[in-house]
Amino acid sequence: MPVRRIPFALSTLSALASLLACHGAASAGADAAPAAPKPASVDKAADPMDILREKLAAKLGAVKAPESKSPYVVRVASNASAPAEGTPRNPRKGAPSGKGSPLKQSVDAHRANKLAGAGLSREGGHSQWTYQGEAGPSAWGTLNPAFATCATGLRQSPIDIRDGIALDLEPVKFEYKPTGFTVVDNGHTVQVNLGSGNTIQVMGRRYELQQLNFRRPSEERIQGRQFDMGAHLVHKDSEGRVAVVAVLLERGGAHPLVQAVWNNLPLEKGEELAASSALDLNQLLPQDKRYYTYIGSLTTPPCSEGVLWMVMQQPVTLSAQQIDVFSRLYPMNARPIQQASGRLIKQSH
Repeated sequence: MPVRRIPFALSTLSALASLLACHGAASAGADAAPAAPKPASVDKAADPMDILREKLAAKLGAVKAPESKSPYVVRVASNASAPAEGTPRNPRKGAPSGKGSPLKQSVDAHRANKLAGAGLSREGGHSQWTYQGEAGPSAWGTLNPAFATCATGLRQSPIDIRDGIALDLEPVKFEYKPTGFTVVDNGHTVQVNLGSGNTIQVMGRRYELQQLNFRRPSEERIQGRQFDMGAHLVHKDSEGRVAVVAVLLERGGAHPLVQAVWNNLPLEKGEELAASSALDLNQLLPQDKRYYTYIGSLTTPPCSEGVLWMVMQQPVTLSAQQIDVFSRLYPMNARPIQQASGRLIKQSH
């Protein structure tokens, strides 16, 4: 029985050796591998299994490893060493990385707390701004994309009014009349909202009065001089153009119009209180209505430019007590002086 099985095994081994030889030659030709070294001479009487091992060793050593394009290649990667697709590698071994790491959560929480204290959100774009601190004037341009002009604008207000060109300027035609009003503490200033029908005419345009608000100290300066307070009368024309009349307020005698506003201060911020009496804005204007004029911007975010400014040259007085009332609410709510940037400033002579 064993005698009969040996020829069969030899023939099978011979066939396998031939097949391996053919496969090796084909692979070498396809992959441009160097020719395999010839196996050492084998004794004809050697065990057939030894012959097969030698041939297999020779063939396997001579065949070049297939390239990655080969459909027969299977690559195995360890999960511990290869991060999942889209996961950033951390250069520091063992350091926590990613959105949920304790370190990042701690940093985010600290930053969120600081922003919350300033009235901001983590995502930015919040409209909260202040006159001091992290959300103060130097940061306005970064708080919200809509506020970018506060940082990049070239015609910002307020300015220190110097070297005005004295000209025979057209007088501003004030058409104010006693009007019902409401008072609101909006979180930035005391603002007086007025009924319709109060207008000015200047430079061929008619503007309607929208509101009156107060600053401490004055935002405008005249030849470097800053006043105790300032009042801004904000107007707008039919095309949306803005014109502001600024009245400078200095310590002196009590002012009846200012007192009427203070008498109607609401008890809560954001609450709008309707007054039972009317307000005549003519009382706020100085007797001498000569003015300085230039093109500037809003002095609060979004700091929009193209605003026509008319700053009254003669200041108006209010009492120390009236100044103190406003100071209890807003000790300082004036934007810092901005660069004049070579703007033309004209003044009535």
